[in-house]
Amino acid sequence: MPDKKCAESEQNDCVMPVRSANPIRARSLIRDNLEKQAGCLNLIHSRMPNIKVFSGTSHPDLAQRIVDRLGIDLGKVVTKKFSNLETCVEIGESVRGEDVYIVQSGSGEINDNLMELLIMINACKIASASRVTAVIPCFPYARQDKKDKLPGSEDNEESKKLAKKNYDWKFRANAQSRAPISAKLVANMLSVAGADHIITMDLHASQIQGFFDIPVDNLYAEPAVLKWIKENIPEWKNSIIVSPDAGGAKRVTSIADRLNVEFALIHKERKKANEVASMVLVGDVKDKIAILVDDMADTCGTIVHAADRLVEAGATKVYAILTHGIFSGPAISRINNACFEAVVVTNTIPQDGHMRDCPKIQCIDVSMMFAEAVRRTHNGESVSYLFSNVPY
Repeated sequence: MPDKKCAESEQNDCVMPVRSANPIRARSLIRDNLEKQAGCLNLIHSRMPNIKVFSGTSHPDLAQRIVDRLGIDLGKVVTKKFSNLETCVEIGESVRGEDVYIVQSGSGEINDNLMELLIMINACKIASASRVTAVIPCFPYARQDKKDKLPGSEDNEESKKLAKKNYDWKFRANAQSRAPISAKLVANMLSVAGADHIITMDLHASQIQGFFDIPVDNLYAEPAVLKWIKENIPEWKNSIIVSPDAGGAKRVTSIADRLNVEFALIHKERKKANEVASMVLVGDVKDKIAILVDDMADTCGTIVHAADRLVEAGATKVYAILTHGIFSGPAISRINNACFEAVVVTNTIPQDGHMRDCPKIQCIDVSMMFAEAVRRTHNGESVSYLFSNVPY
């Protein structure tokens, strides 16, 4: 008769081997029990590890909104700088075997925030985190994604004169550029630091996803933009979606198709960075509400010129909807003096200060999209639902 302990152990999925007088029977029992134990171990390893969300210093408000949506607490982390301005990060809780998400946007002091993100990723990775995902709402250096400058195209006049003297146009047009591809460098840095996955929104160029050898989920602000247009522009059916440059044509055609309205675009030529030489409007905006859509606005020179051009062409009202509102330099004063009804941005970058300085700026909260992306990634679900829907 087996004792009580053996009887109780046989009721469990994983049981200890049982002695038997028959050698063949004993080997069979051992094999069966080892298989059951292996099955239990596989079951344990197949379970999704617990989740931890940490915030960098660039956008703590967005990180707090994400964890509030998920119903968890923000992870404990201390970031500080030494007297020589070196960044120091201390993770304040165990991450061993955890599914870690680090929220850090490419805004403010971009270089310091990028370095902080890299250190946080590495700190979690060497602390035995199961997986480390970098949630980067606004990807830093995304505009430096290709070699597109020619030798002698620097901003100062002396360099231009020297280039004109030493190169003929045919040679310069075929010359190898010396501009860096900094977005690729950032991708390499994130991978080397230990990131296993990237979640971002509206990359300046979707091809940046190809710079990574790890999975990248590039979310779109388009569903939130469509929702805002329908709820805040009463005459949106008489609108026209306008791209301020040719590069955004795919973006505006997608929005125009989903709203069943027309679209237009503005062709611009630059003499140098942040300066537009000329603009040509392609499309009819007369007696319509023009909605400018772009992925980001920095100094806002382009969208202000575009708004003026749209008013000259007969647009009744002009709105601007931008995913990443960087608003550096004279951007706020330009918007205040421009003819916009509203300039709408998402909170991928902190906007509280900008909204105080400029009453025309309005903000769309996209924290629920990042929270849902984190939840679905953690649970091993598809995130493609977020490409065309706003989670409620």
